[in-house]
Amino acid sequence: MGFLSQKQNQQQRRQTGWFSSWVSVLIVGIWCISIALGMVQSLNAASPSQRNDTGLTVGQIASVDSIEPEYQLGLELYLNTCSTCHIPIPPQVFPTQTWQQIIQDEQHYGATLQPLDGPSLLLMWKYLQTYSRSIPLKEEAIPYRFNRSRYFKALHPRVEFSQPVTVNNCTSCHPGASEFNYRNLTPEWQNSP
Repeated sequence: MGFLSQKQNQQQRRQTGWFSSWVSVLIVGIWCISIALGMVQSLNAASPSQRNDTGLTVGQIASVDSIEPEYQLGLELYLNTCSTCHIPIPPQVFPTQTWQQIIQDEQHYGATLQPLDGPSLLLMWKYLQTYSRSIPLKEEAIPYRFNRSRYFKALHPRVEFSQPVTVNNCTSCHPGASEFNYRNLTPEWQNSP
């Protein structure tokens, strides 16, 4: 009888070991799924896809082009950094080379800025680099002002400006510019060519 109970104990331990292994795997699996769901929820909370009155999502109105999710944080850093002093300018307005100078220069249009560094600089640069355009001609001067940027002129074909173009007067035609919405125009420009 002692031999049978010893054999039964071994068999019972093997079954218990097998059972506890599966329970462990199940617990780890549930834990991984809950972590993944939590991450998805936090990402959705960080970049909501709410629609505005134009029917576009927040990422779509932020620029002339829609923003890919991997550049969303760079966009947010750009907006938080730059729109504290002036309306945010879409990257498409200046060539890539201008943006490179702007984010590296501590002297910013007459103001001294805290230099950007580390991951913030890299994320913002990746966003600006991706959504701006390079100057293809080597002899072309890098514009540091709107009125010298051919990209700005290309985005405003047949528009005759009654006053010099500055960051402050963009809202006269783009009432949503302070919210980084350049798609909405004032009524006189709604159906213009």
